[in-house]
Amino acid sequence: MRVLYLLNISNPDQLSADSGWIFADLLAPALADAGAEVTVAAPAAAGDARCGFHQTKVPGTKYRARFSADIDELVALVRAEKPDVVVANQIEEAPAIRTALLEVGSDALLAGYCHYLPFSFSGGGQLLLDPSLNDVGLGRPVLLAFAAGMAACDRVMVHSSTAASWLSAAAARMAVDLADRLRVVPAPRDERLVRDPVTACRQQGAAAIGVYNHRLYAHYGTEQFVHLARDLVASGAVHLQVMDLFGQRRAARTGLDDSPERMRDQLAALPHLQIVSDRGDRIRYRNLLADARFGIAPFRPGCPWSMSVIDCQGMGLPVIAPRLGWLAEHIDPELCFTTPAEAVALAERLATDDEFHAVHAKRAHASTADFAPALVAARYLEALS
Repeated sequence: MRVLYLLNISNPDQLSADSGWIFADLLAPALADAGAEVTVAAPAAAGDARCGFHQTKVPGTKYRARFSADIDELVALVRAEKPDVVVANQIEEAPAIRTALLEVGSDALLAGYCHYLPFSFSGGGQLLLDPSLNDVGLGRPVLLAFAAGMAACDRVMVHSSTAASWLSAAAARMAVDLADRLRVVPAPRDERLVRDPVTACRQQGAAAIGVYNHRLYAHYGTEQFVHLARDLVASGAVHLQVMDLFGQRRAARTGLDDSPERMRDQLAALPHLQIVSDRGDRIRYRNLLADARFGIAPFRPGCPWSMSVIDCQGMGLPVIAPRLGWLAEHIDPELCFTTPAEAVALAERLATDDEFHAVHAKRAHASTADFAPALVAARYLEALS
């Protein structure tokens, strides 16, 4: 099977902060191991030496990534690669890709991966536009482009059962019949971030560290985390490490949304809280996680998946999480909370109760076993067959 993988990268200067790139970088070699021929078309190479690479331009903004597909370039790519399957990681590009396939006369299967959903649902079932994609009222055009992408695909893939449920509900409202095209294929875990929790050593006498390793966008619910962080560090029993995943961002990105910088400054002002950076180094990232006692999930309402949560769990870190979205599907119910007081109680119990921590460290580690790249690649190829 010849696979042409079309990957949008929004931040090529900080690839370690781009979960779509990490996903492709882990998946492409696993697909090659399974016998597929993979070419990645992206602003930066992903995979290993067996994977082909075609460099594409960096879209100036997240909106250009959705509305400025170059059909001439797509036609040239399809003609050169002669793929059996084209994967659109930016599903809004699927109609343009379908147009290119038509022009070339290719019968390649077109699969769209819904890496990011531009909507969520309220508790009452109301469809809500993602605020991060709703500048100057662009949220509805993005949603319609997303629906057009689903309609253009032969396969529509999502990370989780929660995402599949949301996608089916949204598609029905927009008169898109997914029929039997929807598949659940999780993202692969990073095997460099896998550790048997039995081997973890706790530093005696040191305060337990809770790690927050998510993007600091406002739409991730970071403001709620800022309030929670104040409560978590109040007693001094728990110290926090917050990952600065972006570093210095391009002006085009901060101009659209400067919330990561604002949230970082607010968090940096809190006692017993340290802002840390992996500097794009995966080994340093592992070491930062290895020093922590537990992880904290984001408050993002439309969270269909979190690679950062999987990173923590693979390292044997229990993760406490608000009871919402995919988090409620995946995280042990004992570690889910609805109020700040419940979150503080969970954090302090994980910090001080070694038996409770050991049980949940084992459960966290085991919850990622099905996300080994070889297993995910097999599910991916099955979904494409």
